[in-house]
Amino acid sequence: MATFKNPQIVLFSQDVERTADFYKDIGFIEVFRTPAEGVPIHVDLTLDGYRIGFAGETSTRDDHGLAPIVAGQRAAVILWTDDTSQAYARLLELGATPVKAPEPWLSDLLIAWAEDPDGHLIQVVQHTR
Repeated sequence: MATFKNPQIVLFSQDVERTADFYKDIGFIEVFRTPAEGVPIHVDLTLDGYRIGFAGETSTRDDHGLAPIVAGQRAAVILWTDDTSQAYARLLELGATPVKAPEPWLSDLLIAWAEDPDGHLIQVVQHTR
């Protein structure tokens, strides 16, 4: 029986390079790019063992025959931190669009929401206890 391993998520992007650069500025490390030269159609990055990829909308449609959705709040990247307010401010400095400033949630979390350059939601969250 086949086994599954090394899960990751791939989000569709209108500008793979711009979005990959944004996540590299946060601290992700690029581990895969195709093509190796020129404008990429796919880039994978990692942070703390988590792998995220960005696939170009056009390539996904033309190469794979799929219908990617590249607009709207269709997914969220969750980034845990020890300082939500500082992390949220950093995202905004890097060009993220503010969605919701830091606020308490449940009994022990502080969360904030922003959008990356492609409009994917990013939640920064910390435990307050």
